[in-house]
Amino acid sequence: MQHKYRTQTEKYTYVSKQHGGYYRHNFADHAYLYNLYFPPKAVFTHLKENIEDLVLNYPMAQDALAELIGNIINQPSERIVVGNGAAEIIKILSGSLAKKIIVPVPSFNEYVNAAPEGCVVEFPLEFPSFQLNVDKFAAEAIKVGADIAVVVTPNNPTSLLVPKTDLIRLAKKLEKHNCMLIVDESFLDFTDNKEQISLEQNIAEYPNIAILKSMSKAYGICGLRIGYLLTANVEFAEAVRKGIHIWNINGFAEEFLRILPKYNQEFKDSCEKVKTDRDAFYKMLCTIEGMTVFKPDANYVFCRLPDNALSGPEVTKRLFIKYNIYIKDSVGKTQPDADRYIRIASRTNDENNKLIESLIDVMY
Repeated sequence: MQHKYRTQTEKYTYVSKQHGGYYRHNFADHAYLYNLYFPPKAVFTHLKENIEDLVLNYPMAQDALAELIGNIINQPSERIVVGNGAAEIIKILSGSLAKKIIVPVPSFNEYVNAAPEGCVVEFPLEFPSFQLNVDKFAAEAIKVGADIAVVVTPNNPTSLLVPKTDLIRLAKKLEKHNCMLIVDESFLDFTDNKEQISLEQNIAEYPNIAILKSMSKAYGICGLRIGYLLTANVEFAEAVRKGIHIWNINGFAEEFLRILPKYNQEFKDSCEKVKTDRDAFYKMLCTIEGMTVFKPDANYVFCRLPDNALSGPEVTKRLFIKYNIYIKDSVGKTQPDADRYIRIASRTNDENNKLIESLIDVMY
């Protein structure tokens, strides 16, 4: 059912309270972060052709799903837990497994939101660079007695990468204190030299590292809800697996995983296209006078608005009301001056150009 609004302001009020379903409301979505160039049409054709079987039959359970992911990432299935999106696994990690979880902020809010009161410690990133000082982070994790530490790389909302050498140093410091390091690599496919940056292929060397990956972002399949956790710590994998119910992934998601290896080249090409668009977008944003633009490692750009511009919430609202374009402000993130920052997802070149023109118009 199409929601009815009398004004664009009413539409903004409604949309800004939602967590998805944006396609139903006809606006340019520079808020959600996904790959616009994947999956190819052939994937949808395959799902349509098999729709009766996919709807009428039970999907497979966890062990078989882990094998499908294992085929994609070249890892043994016992190291893998498949979630209904990364959010399901985050709920288990933050909500039930961790006695004390520490998260650098600003970050993806779900890690904090899913944790029971008193079980989470927010560690502020360096300001104004938003870099993670891993030595200070390790010291704080040890001091508060954290048993799970989280690092999102590239981070959301900042789009900044944490170097692999820093993550390895962090893991080694935490290991002596029985603390698992969760490295969320959901946006890593949009970085340069992904193979050198990812910890996936080195996972066997670090028993206190678990990689978390939302497939929604890189593969453009938010509606299918697939995420996974990868760790060589089989006991930890088993503890996470215990929190997942028997049929947590539907038949469409399972079939997508089954056919995905056929489209590996298309996937790589799509990520390159995203990066090309993003880099051009970043350069254009840098031309806006007074704007601080953080060089992005993911498919979105984090900006501090010029000092004499309107606030982030006001700019976001005006952009939607006047131009029907939606971005995210940083109010609601744990950071200094949150109302001065915005996060903008890169879309096609045409859409990005339109956004720049519109943003300049509504900032003052």
